[in-house]
Amino acid sequence: MMEEKIKTAVFGVGSLGQHHARVHAEHELTELVGVYDISKKRANEIAKKFGCKAYTSVEELASLVDAASVAVPTDKHHEMAMQLLEHGVNLLVEKPIAASTQEAEEIVHMAEKKDLILQVGHIERFNPVIKYVEKKLDNPRFIEALRMSKFPPPRLGMLPRGTEVSVVLDLMIHDLDIILHIVQSPVVHIHAVGVPVLSKSEDIANVRLNFENGAVANVTASRVSREALRKIRVFQSDGYLSLDYNNRTGVLIKKQKIGISTKKIQLPDCDQLTDEIDSFIRCVQEQSSPIIGGRPALDALSLATQICECIKNNPS
Repeated sequence: MMEEKIKTAVFGVGSLGQHHARVHAEHELTELVGVYDISKKRANEIAKKFGCKAYTSVEELASLVDAASVAVPTDKHHEMAMQLLEHGVNLLVEKPIAASTQEAEEIVHMAEKKDLILQVGHIERFNPVIKYVEKKLDNPRFIEALRMSKFPPPRLGMLPRGTEVSVVLDLMIHDLDIILHIVQSPVVHIHAVGVPVLSKSEDIANVRLNFENGAVANVTASRVSREALRKIRVFQSDGYLSLDYNNRTGVLIKKQKIGISTKKIQLPDCDQLTDEIDSFIRCVQEQSSPIIGGRPALDALSLATQICECIKNNPS
């Protein structure tokens, strides 16, 4: 007898949410019941494309599903997530988990109170680069992360995607989550700078983090670059890793008894969003803990918020 499929929905089907809808529609364990978007026209378009129904009521759609992706703008995460959790829906919330730590704490608390799965879309955790880094970690001492992207295209009646928040919350938070995961030590000092260029909040920012265990991280993020770059370098006592997220290539340099060894790295390609959503669906099915749950996402947001405060108090 075939196991009953998990009934799912996607709330917010813009540039990213449409891909969530695609994966939910194609997944062998799910039935995409419907989609919701503030734009009825957009919701109808995506519903037709993926063979489901467009809903105009959050409550109605929430009452019909077991799990959902939340891909509305960041400043709407809290309102949407709280409504869905109240209806008993397991959630995959796009990153950052919320626009403020208070909102994030309320989401995490509600999910724990309701005993629901809460996964947050820190998609780089599903990048083969990070899986490779995890295998090679040996007391990292210095980490350098660079994340550059072009300014997002205009949207009729809306801000360009992601620009409702600082680049720290939009892009840098990916690297903050990874670095906290790698270092596993509290941050003791933050020095940050950032400036707005094309939006009202920071479009480019740099931060230096000092950790309690002596590790240091230097992180730069920009959404006003002419080219897209995503790189990380991890320096350890016996060598270092240099990896390119986009191309999934890099080099591993290690100290030997005599001289050093250099190994070129070519990692397999993958569809990170499909892997992320698959992991979420299986957590719902098995009632297991997600790779990136509410608490670590809250930690990353808390650090990002502190960085934004540091920039605000020390303007360039």
